[in-house]
Amino acid sequence: MTEEPIPVARAVDHGFAKLMPDVDRERAWLLTVDGAPQSYVDLDEPTHLEFEYARRLGHVLDVVAEPGRALDVLHLGGGALTLPRYVAATRPGSRQDVVEADSGLLDLVVEHLPLPADAGIALHAADARAWLEAAPDACADVLVADVFGGSRVPAHLTSLTYAEEAERVLRDDGVYLANLADGAPFAFLRSQLATFSTVFEELALIAEPGVLRGRRFGNAVLVASHSPLDPAALSRRVASDAFPARLEHGPALRDFIGGAAPVRDEEAVPSPVPPQGAFGIG
Repeated sequence: MTEEPIPVARAVDHGFAKLMPDVDRERAWLLTVDGAPQSYVDLDEPTHLEFEYARRLGHVLDVVAEPGRALDVLHLGGGALTLPRYVAATRPGSRQDVVEADSGLLDLVVEHLPLPADAGIALHAADARAWLEAAPDACADVLVADVFGGSRVPAHLTSLTYAEEAERVLRDDGVYLANLADGAPFAFLRSQLATFSTVFEELALIAEPGVLRGRRFGNAVLVASHSPLDPAALSRRVASDAFPARLEHGPALRDFIGGAAPVRDEEAVPSPVPPQGAFGIG
């Protein structure tokens, strides 16, 4: 008789983490930190992306290069390693570095949700920006930034200097992806788009239509590169998802940015505090 999985709870470096089994999927787990959902992992099906923002990041990862091509991917923010597992499954042979400031969280995840031995994923317990600044030039095909202190993007990962460091470590055809969170009037999101538009020629934004219309606070995925991705293909993917989203780019995105200015280090602030219950678990 198979034992039922039981929740795991532990104090980590930056909060209190819980791993809770999903009753509907045999080896799937939800990670929360201080009550805020951080990651969802299905150990038997690593290509299953439960969270809406993770699915949108996955759609971009699917179109940045031809299907199955191995990539060098740098992840800032680890959580339960959902996206590194996804890349390892969809692009075998990829080399991936994951930078997570909370070493206690990494220990918890690796202990209870171990990575496959041949995953090609290296874990680094370090501050994301400090690690980025020490990384060599042109070492990554994709950089995925999914860093939240609690439910907020840290200020030092929002500035022009940070954006320049991100651009430096990417190859010429590299792509930067970031999971951000904001709501109307979008002062934070507009400032991030303005900041990255000074460093990259091509920008796109993926979000649920209700978020873009200012009806609710939510996640938005920023995509930045020097060469345009196929907007039609990406639009189709995000629009036909189980959680439909919209891709904004070109003139519409420039209109959205409006008069927002790039953010300097001395002006940088974290993303806004989410409204109560915005990312909580009922």
